[in-house]
Amino acid sequence: MEHEEQHYEPFDPTKATRPDPALLHYYIIVSLFTVFAFPFVMLAMYFKFRSLRYGFDEKGISMSYGILWRKEMYLTYRRIQDIHVTRGLIQRWLGLASVSIQTASGTAGAEMTIEGLKNPEALRDFLYLKMRGVRDVGHEHGAKASEGGASAAVVSGGADDEAMGLLREIRDELKRIRASGGVK
Repeated sequence: MEHEEQHYEPFDPTKATRPDPALLHYYIIVSLFTVFAFPFVMLAMYFKFRSLRYGFDEKGISMSYGILWRKEMYLTYRRIQDIHVTRGLIQRWLGLASVSIQTASGTAGAEMTIEGLKNPEALRDFLYLKMRGVRDVGHEHGAKASEGGASAAVVSGGADDEAMGLLREIRDELKRIRASGGVK
């Protein structure tokens, strides 16, 4: 039996502002497991689903939800330490997944969990590129940079460019010293 390679669309951060509607179905099923507390749990889950928003910008990820008690989080890509994709049995049945994002904050759990995604691998890859300071050149949102399918990547600006410039100056100075016979 041949192993089929999974193909998925590149992650488009402009379209990932809300969870997939199947997340509400997931919340209903999970709430049913609470039996007697179902109405209360379902009400809380419904409000969370209706108010859940995601945002991706050049520096990080934002997530907010809640009506009476609003929770807002913002993580910069540089703070991300690890990314986990989780699919429980019910999530797999509904075609959903959760992407847990961990930072070096000292907590055991995830700092942020993005729920209700149909294409979590694309988000995971997008986040890995962003957390490493890499972006596609000349193509928005993960488009192919060449016919062969390889994407061109460069280190993004900011402090990385300053450090790289300083390292180049040091390298050039060492080469100059070695060429003049100062270091053997």
